[in-house]
Amino acid sequence: MKNKIIAVFIVLACLACKSDDGQTGDNPNLTIPLVNLNLNLNLPEYNSLKFPGNSLIITQQGIRGIVIYNVNNDLYTAFDLSDPNHFPNECSKMTVDGIIANCPCTNDTNEYNIVNGVHTGNENLFPMQQYRAERTGDNLHVFN
Repeated sequence: MKNKIIAVFIVLACLACKSDDGQTGDNPNLTIPLVNLNLNLNLPEYNSLKFPGNSLIITQQGIRGIVIYNVNNDLYTAFDLSDPNHFPNECSKMTVDGIIANCPCTNDTNEYNIVNGVHTGNENLFPMQQYRAERTGDNLHVFN
């Protein structure tokens, strides 16, 4: 009896696991690039991230770069700047104005909130691809 219970738990654990096919959730448009940034907030190029409400774009990692936003000095968000509702192409790199990331593609008006990553006009569309952001002292680690 004990072996049967253990077997049931193993089967349930296997069924609960999701395969990692290199995509973000159910979004077929984006892959998940390796992201591992360590930012020293005492350096002048990252100093703006010490203040709530400020954002910074890092172009060296992610699919089309990463926007990092300081919510309240304890909470930071980090999202890829590739429009999640397009396959990456020449126009899918978004620009940031305040807390809104805009897609410059002429066939849509996709806009996303960089605080939560959600599309501003249609929450049924894919959200921005998010990365983890953790602050320890004056260091900010952005990774997946």
